[in-house]
Amino acid sequence: MDTNQKEKKYYEINHYDVIKSLDSDFKYGLTDRKVLEIREKDGLNELVKPKKRSLLLKFFDQINNFMIYVLLGAALVSFVSGLLENKIEADTFLILAIVLLNAIIGLVQEGKADKALESIKALSSPNAKVIRNGIEMVIKSNELVVGDIVILDAGDFVPGDLRLIETISLKIDESALTGEAVPVEKNANFILEKDAPLGDRINLAYMSTVVTYGRGKGVVVGTGMNTEIGKIATLLGEQESEQTPLQKSIANLGKILAIICLIIVGVIFLITIIEASITNPLSLKSPSLWIETLLTSVALAVAAIPEGLPAIITIVLAIGMQNLVKEKAIMRTLPAVETLGSTTIICSDKTGTLTQNKMDILKVFVDNKIELINDNTKISSTLEKLILFGVLNNDTKTKLQDGVYLKIGDPTETAFIDLASKLKYDPIKLFDTYSRDFEYPFDSDRKMMTTFHIINSKLYACVKGAPDVIFSNSIRVLENDIVSDKSDFSDYENINISLANEALRVLAFAYKEYPIDTKFSSLKMEDVEKDLTFVGLVGMKDPARPEVKEAIKICKKAGITTIMITGDHKNTALAIAKDLDIFGADDIAITGKDLDNMSDTEFLSKYMHIKVYARVSPENKVRIVSAWKSSGLVVAMTGDGVNDAPSIKKADIGIAMGITGTEVAKGAADMILTDDNFATIINAVSEGRTIFANIKKAIHYLLSCNVGEILAVFLGTTLAILILGNTVTTLTAVQLLWVNIVTDSLMAIALGLELKEKNIMSEKPRDSRKSIFAGGLGLNLFIEGIIMGLMAFGAYIIGYKMGEAEGISLEFAERNAETMCFMVLSLSQLVHAFNCRSDKESIFSLKINKWLVGAFAICIILQLLTTLPVVREVFNVNMPNLLEWLIIAGITLIIFFYMEIKKLVVRIKFRNRETV
Repeated sequence: MDTNQKEKKYYEINHYDVIKSLDSDFKYGLTDRKVLEIREKDGLNELVKPKKRSLLLKFFDQINNFMIYVLLGAALVSFVSGLLENKIEADTFLILAIVLLNAIIGLVQEGKADKALESIKALSSPNAKVIRNGIEMVIKSNELVVGDIVILDAGDFVPGDLRLIETISLKIDESALTGEAVPVEKNANFILEKDAPLGDRINLAYMSTVVTYGRGKGVVVGTGMNTEIGKIATLLGEQESEQTPLQKSIANLGKILAIICLIIVGVIFLITIIEASITNPLSLKSPSLWIETLLTSVALAVAAIPEGLPAIITIVLAIGMQNLVKEKAIMRTLPAVETLGSTTIICSDKTGTLTQNKMDILKVFVDNKIELINDNTKISSTLEKLILFGVLNNDTKTKLQDGVYLKIGDPTETAFIDLASKLKYDPIKLFDTYSRDFEYPFDSDRKMMTTFHIINSKLYACVKGAPDVIFSNSIRVLENDIVSDKSDFSDYENINISLANEALRVLAFAYKEYPIDTKFSSLKMEDVEKDLTFVGLVGMKDPARPEVKEAIKICKKAGITTIMITGDHKNTALAIAKDLDIFGADDIAITGKDLDNMSDTEFLSKYMHIKVYARVSPENKVRIVSAWKSSGLVVAMTGDGVNDAPSIKKADIGIAMGITGTEVAKGAADMILTDDNFATIINAVSEGRTIFANIKKAIHYLLSCNVGEILAVFLGTTLAILILGNTVTTLTAVQLLWVNIVTDSLMAIALGLELKEKNIMSEKPRDSRKSIFAGGLGLNLFIEGIIMGLMAFGAYIIGYKMGEAEGISLEFAERNAETMCFMVLSLSQLVHAFNCRSDKESIFSLKINKWLVGAFAICIILQLLTTLPVVREVFNVNMPNLLEWLIIAGITLIIFFYMEIKKLVVRIKFRNRETV
């Protein structure tokens, strides 16, 4: 019988039969021999540990992308060509250094391994109280076996999945597992129907949940991976990491660049063979021809590949990660920073994420009217009595620290401490003044709790309970200091229904007076809790976080849809969703059971209209996230509980709460909110969009420059024959590497630090399925590259002619030409970085980017250093004269004027469209 079938049987049948089926005993538990037999079969009560990846494998993960492979291929070609010439090419080591730097940066930033399963294990209680051989004993929780009888007390972690066999006012906080904010009242004698939802199984207790009230016993029915939390661990292990939109785009870019390299190298080889066949057929047998051709191919490969791009993307993402820390968001992986900007759907847990994960009293019914609770609430004598009874009939442990009341207890009871504090009463003073003399604890059969206190020289029995029970046991009502008889409470029952329809949890209060010398031994509970005087009703709920409504409004404006997913009840979830404007007139709300009954076809036809999911299981959450992802949208999942971890990991971007979140949720997440503020997600999305926009600018800049370099080199082997009568090397591999790595990379990093654009959160999310070059970027950078390539080649021709006119030597003319080409190409690219700041706005209308200005100054100095006597031999350049510098400056500015004119045309077209 599988685990699910066993579990169904456990909550469907009485606990006597469960104990019998497990060969255990209510009074004596298991024998030592039986324990050993079961442990040998089932193993320890532990979760399976995932196999950790070694540091070496993690390092290889960093270089496992196509762009890096292309770079390594270029390094290999450079190395081979160097061997053929009996020398070591500097290009080889430069490329390898870039690859190594990129891997180290990524490894440092992503150094933390996934902690999700270890965190789940850490939640397990270290000890458990059991009955074995008829003796109560304490054992390590991992020694627990199926059939053990476990004793539970307030404050205990539940050490395994249990079928409860005895419950005395037992309440268990299951919020981390089910998402329900209020501790669940357990009942061992209750037998449930088939397929009862996880949160409704009141005769079961689950591993790693917490006992908040009362006591009980249970028989272990599941240990280790066969528990509910074990299922979650299994789900976490099944989730595979997926590439982010940017990683996919860069991988495709690497493939495109590799194809371009192969085509260009093929064309160069073909041209070389044709030229050699025509001019000097015997040269085809010369190794030097092929070495020269290979060197030209290396130069072209260097020109085609933006060597610094992987490192630049990594650096920009790392800087973005640091910026997000200032926004109260910690990113656990670099690629997740960029994924944020593409977010289309936010699937949010309700409890603790959209709401505050505490109960707040919002309304009271006293003196025959409903009062809203706020700072301006008028306190009548009846309301004062209700506040007093709420504090006294209460098991919350309260202490004052630094002006703040610290509370430990059931949320429905801590709410009364908050109520008293809000209305300027001191709850500690009240309890000290009117201490508890006797009590009848709450139990699920009576649905009441009674405490006795001496108040104003009278003994009061303060009674709290379910409204229907209090109504049926009351015969009088207190209104405006007057006690009057009341036999019909139907009008009050309607008030109770109206409050419940607002998704409020409603409690009723009543009292009975006794002489101060009454002996408690003379009282009977059933007599005390009848013929009561009704005081009032209290309506409470887990309130929405105050900042969430505005955050969801911003989400809508930004084209992001918010979906509520919770383990709480449907009516409660729906009320919060409507209050936050998540749920509209045409939207649908369903439960986890409804979802289980839907086929995949039916669900996929409806999921876009379902905005609220209630009473869901961890498996349901994963299914919901998967459905949205199947439509190609980028999905974020927020949560704080153990039950959220699998869906957090499944989502494109998993978000956990840093304060209230369990370590399990944090371990599975990509992003952790250190302030638990839903609004922080919006700030993080904005930052993510900015990061992607800046990376796009850097790619625009680098690739347009690379196109220019390719064209400049290519024209030297083709068009130069027609103009100069022979093929020439316009740029050497060292010159190209210098431009690509030193000057281009610094400017690209500075572009990655651009300020946030105006109205970035007014735009719709970008389509992650579209190429990074969509929207005209590819065409624009190609045209700009052609212009810069023609500029550089033109400078070469001018330099060659001017050098030839000097009449010194052909070698001098070629070197002078290379100098002019090298300077124009480098300086025009530095100027072009400013053009790439915006595809519409003029340079003069943008705020100054101090990083870009600083990088420009550094790059100008570095470029001028290449003309110094000590360095120029490495770069094979001359020192240009004044006329040549003026020509270089004039040609360099061509790209600037072209871009400014183009942007002006774009702005005019945009304004014309707006006026139409």
